[in-house]
Amino acid sequence: QVQLVESGGGLVQPGGSLRLSCVVSGSIFSVYTMYWYRQAPGKQRDLVASITGGGSTDYADSVKGRFTISRDNAKRTVYLQMNSLKPEDTSVYYCFGVRSWGQGTQVTVSS
Repeated sequence: QVQLVESGGGLVQPGGSLRLSCVVSGSIFSVYTMYWYRQAPGKQRDLVASITGGGSTDYADSVKGRFTISRDNAKRTVYLQMNSLKPEDTSVYYCFGVRSWGQGTQVTVSS
């Protein structure tokens, strides 16, 4: 059974940084494209970033230049480094891959 477990969310002031992690167990990891999504209250779940097994990345326009997705295949982990955070980045962030979702981690950007 595939499990994705996110961590690293929290409360941060505008302009601050956080790094999210998603550990994958129960499946081959290195060949799969991995994704980070986010969902604010009352809104749809939106794609934030993706990374292929070979390391190619893509980002939503709203986070380009501020967020960086990366992966460590040996640790079966995908990361989302978030810098210059804005209040509008406040959401639950979800990891998706290997046809499975994580449980989500809350990110709140507020002064």
